[in-house]
Amino acid sequence: MRSSLPVVVLSAFLFILFAGHAGAEPNAVENIERQIRIKAEQGDASAQTDLGVMYASGNGVIQDDKQAAFWFRKAAEQGYAKSQLILGLMYNEGQGGVAQDYSQAVSLFRKAAEQGLATAQYNLGVMYARGEGVTQDNEQAVAWYRKAAEQGEAIAQNNLGAMYANGEGVAQDEKQASIWYRKAAEQGLPTAQNNLGAMYVKGEGVVQNDKQAAEWYCKAAEQGDAEAQNNLGVMYANGKGVAQDEKQAVFWFRKAADQNEAMAQLNLGQMYFNGTGVPQDYAQAYIWTDLAAAQGLEKAVKARDSLANVLTPAQIEEGQKLVREWVATHP
Repeated sequence: MRSSLPVVVLSAFLFILFAGHAGAEPNAVENIERQIRIKAEQGDASAQTDLGVMYASGNGVIQDDKQAAFWFRKAAEQGYAKSQLILGLMYNEGQGGVAQDYSQAVSLFRKAAEQGLATAQYNLGVMYARGEGVTQDNEQAVAWYRKAAEQGEAIAQNNLGAMYANGEGVAQDEKQASIWYRKAAEQGLPTAQNNLGAMYVKGEGVVQNDKQAAEWYCKAAEQGDAEAQNNLGVMYANGKGVAQDEKQAVFWFRKAADQNEAMAQLNLGQMYFNGTGVPQDYAQAYIWTDLAAAQGLEKAVKARDSLANVLTPAQIEEGQKLVREWVATHP
């Protein structure tokens, strides 16, 4: 189960803001830029933020990170929460023409969070959970996650669920964990869907139900969540919650393995070794097992050592060649 998600990524947040300006004709964009600039130069914080977004995305103006940071700072200094959040993300990642500075990021996240901006509250929770730019404090992390979660912020709901599941900053409570995972899962957050699926597999906080587990894993897997893809593959391989289907198991293991999910790589290697769901192929068994072992997965290391005692030198050589080819195409 993958529990916590990191700070919102600057590029993703800017993409959401940029979407509000996208789709206009070039002449229209030019007119919009002119109008926004006039307002920004007059001190309108909302316009300053919009102009910053335009410079960050290169929409209607030549892309310029320093100009973007300039206008975001103008708005942030006026107490505009959205720009405080964006500038905080820049400091957190060391992007947009500013040096990485977690303390500055925390300060800006806090200013926006205290104004009730849910994404900033979530980010501040992450900083407390990680101890970046602030003394590590799980209770503070829980407090800020909760503020954002109660506003419907899905990633905060997931992380609050994780804190309850692990008993970090709050008394361990699997039922509460499942409640918060469900809230985020129902909003379509794949990590939360995978986490809720895992709760159903184990019967933690919910009545054990393999069918429900498979359904939640499937929702996350179809969104590309590698851990969920592996978990769904396991369900198909074992016929739990779904009709047993070894080909479907291989399909999902491969999806996850191609994303460098170590357990999926090991599982796919075993399918090839046994000829389950795919024709038996020792070279393919070697490549996937070796890739998993390279990530430090102890089971995979043991499996690779066992393979070395079974395969011929030629088969091992072919497997090692395939490993090099895979690594070259999957940076």
